[in-house]
Amino acid sequence: MHAYRSHTCADLTKDNVGETVRLSGWVHRIRDHGGVLFIDLRDHFGVTQVIADSDSPVFAQLEKVRSEWCIRIDGNVLARDESLVNANLPTGEVEVFIRDLEVLGSAAELPLPVFGDQEYPEDTRLKYRYLDLRREKMQDNMKLRSDVVSSMRKRMWDKGFREYQTPIITASSPEGARDFLVPSRLHPGKFYALPQAPQQFKQLIMVSGYDKYFQIAPCFRDEDPRADRSPTDFYQLDLEMSFVEQQDVFDTIQPVITGIFEEFGKGRKVDQTWEQISYRDAALWYGSDKPDLRNPIKMQVVSEHFAGSGFAIFAKLLETAGTEVRAIPAPKGGSRKFCDRMNAFAQKEGLPGMGYIFWRKESADSIAQTRGITVKEVNALIKSGEITLGNEAAGPLAKNIGPERTEAIRVQLGLEVGDAAFFLGGKPKAFETVAGKARDAIGKELELTDLNRFAFAWIVDFPIYERDEETGKIDFEHNPFSMPQGGMAALEGNPEDVLGYQYDLACNGYELVSGAIRNHKPEIMFKAFEIAGYGKDEVEKRFGGMVNAFQYGAPPHGGCAAGVDRIVMLLADADNLRDVIMFPMNQRAEDVMMGAPNVPQNEQMRELHLRTLPQED
Repeated sequence: MHAYRSHTCADLTKDNVGETVRLSGWVHRIRDHGGVLFIDLRDHFGVTQVIADSDSPVFAQLEKVRSEWCIRIDGNVLARDESLVNANLPTGEVEVFIRDLEVLGSAAELPLPVFGDQEYPEDTRLKYRYLDLRREKMQDNMKLRSDVVSSMRKRMWDKGFREYQTPIITASSPEGARDFLVPSRLHPGKFYALPQAPQQFKQLIMVSGYDKYFQIAPCFRDEDPRADRSPTDFYQLDLEMSFVEQQDVFDTIQPVITGIFEEFGKGRKVDQTWEQISYRDAALWYGSDKPDLRNPIKMQVVSEHFAGSGFAIFAKLLETAGTEVRAIPAPKGGSRKFCDRMNAFAQKEGLPGMGYIFWRKESADSIAQTRGITVKEVNALIKSGEITLGNEAAGPLAKNIGPERTEAIRVQLGLEVGDAAFFLGGKPKAFETVAGKARDAIGKELELTDLNRFAFAWIVDFPIYERDEETGKIDFEHNPFSMPQGGMAALEGNPEDVLGYQYDLACNGYELVSGAIRNHKPEIMFKAFEIAGYGKDEVEKRFGGMVNAFQYGAPPHGGCAAGVDRIVMLLADADNLRDVIMFPMNQRAEDVMMGAPNVPQNEQMRELHLRTLPQED
């Protein structure tokens, strides 16, 4: 018999009854039923119930065993009584009577339990990550991650791509985030960098004549952490193709992503048709360039209904160029209580509040106030048929702008009695983010958002440039390496009108994929950077390797990268990226288990010709 096991803890069935078996694993749970010990023995594959009573030669030894001890047992497979069968376990029809026991590894008192799914402080979970990873939920998440990556690789190979590896130590290259720098021992005073992405290398692979490339690539960025972003490193499905246009990239990656979500989405609906939405429309309709399309709410501009109106705040605001009033429709949100709650939400997000209107059936009270008669008289007129109750708009805004304007707003937004609308005004960039959050909150609170669906959309037509309102300076708003739509001719006009062949894939409120058709012509690249204030010498200094390569017959090429961590997070229904990464950093970019970052030894510092400066108070 094998030294540690003849079967895993998921293998045994009624067919094994009567056999002598050997199992190894961790003590998941112990139950003492008056001289009979029941132990759930767990390994990576499953759980088997093992038992012992006073007839077992190792009963006294077994009484000393505690949770999470690693043990090996030999025993006889018995059939459970029919009333004791556990239908939730593959091994639930049997149990193993223990004849022999070996303690392979005893466990100290646990800082957090593995049995159950209790919530513990994140730093405790990360410090003892090896225990946290034993929990069923975490085991499932990590197996899911591994399976997703394996499926990605297979799907890419099936599409004619080959996997090539790019360097992990390279030159520093500004790509929108801070680099992690690595000091060189052989070249004192100089530094390598960990790559923020394989961006330049994968483009050079295309210049080298390799038609299709992909890689499950590690990327390193010194970023501020968020729930959906690691502060140090992450993985992406990175791909690049030669002789392609934007739609070719879409047609390549869509079946890969769709297939992954169908395979691992636990039966949830996966959108087959992916809408293409311009960046400007996404900002207008959803307040985000990664909209959650499971929520059907679409915002609209309603400035004309407030211009010159009795609501002085919006009327005055609209006299300034570049300002707008936008409405967030809220079907079935037509109660004052709900409207006040959403107004408070906006205040928590840093705005003074959100104006609102809700529509309800006209009341006898409101008619009495309007006509200057009593409610009793109104009821009599209703009874006689001289008055028919209609609809009315309620809320502070409705009183200020009057019934004609409120009715025009209702018709434009397609709302009915029992519905509401919320309003934000100003320069769009100042309120779009909060408007997008409010839209999401309204959709969830009113149960308009379909939680059993993965909804995808390509966000396209990103502007390449933006103008600083204070200085008037033109700078890059998005990827400077994207090919401008219209090529060189587009760069001769107003920079703020220049759009790039750049695209993101949004899913359920997250950016899953980002990519572009690359600017592969040196003369267009130099001109694009010149508009943003970067001279030819500066471009050659920063991106010399790639610019030089483009002078030797660079093909048109493009690609994208899909975030592995975010995809798995969505599939696992996790709220935090750290729940799908084996050994993540905490919110302060610290590895509390391994003690990183730490202070290097003096000898190491001398070898690297480095010294640290004292921190300023």
